[in-house]
Amino acid sequence: MRIKLIIFDFDGTLGDTRRNIVTTMQMTIKELQLPERSDDECASTIGLPLVSCFETMFPDLKAEQVQHCADTYRRIFNENLQNIKPQAFPHVVETLSALKEQGLTLTIASSRSHASLSELTRDMGISDCISYLIGADDVKEAKPKPEPVLKTLAAMRYVACETLVVGDMAVDIQMGANAGARTWGVTWGNGTREELEEAGADFIIDKIEELEAIALETEP
Repeated sequence: MRIKLIIFDFDGTLGDTRRNIVTTMQMTIKELQLPERSDDECASTIGLPLVSCFETMFPDLKAEQVQHCADTYRRIFNENLQNIKPQAFPHVVETLSALKEQGLTLTIASSRSHASLSELTRDMGISDCISYLIGADDVKEAKPKPEPVLKTLAAMRYVACETLVVGDMAVDIQMGANAGARTWGVTWGNGTREELEEAGADFIIDKIEELEAIALETEP
């Protein structure tokens, strides 16, 4: 069946936010006097809900301490936005515009907050291409659970077999697969090709422009 709906991850897929996220995580860790974590250790948690990021890096913390980490991160992230402006990856704006012109419905399912997602998509000049946003605060069960995809399908009135989920991390692929959608991994973000393959991505692309052809293919 022909693809009609594409659900994108945001961080590492559409928005180049790695520097913002890693810098903010390390500033949060330093402020709260927690053991240092490397760039790669911080980046490996991108895509998870914020609380889960800190639970992964600091499994011995109590629930209230983890929540304090998340609250501190949000404050510092917003402060950092004044000096570090995330950008869309190359050719993202043009490709989304082309896909929309071809009649595809484009949405985003992200682990960041809805308000942050709305602000960043607007700042990056892609909000006009996006029909629906799902943030971490819009669902009860975040990636890799299928709820973000299922909620999008219900809102947009599509079915999983005509839906493509695109992301850079294993949790994106697992979320899409758990909902019965097709999944495409991207290699320019925070996950590796090997991780995407292991997660079961149906296809992996190296340039976002490849979506213009892939998304319009009809399954044999």
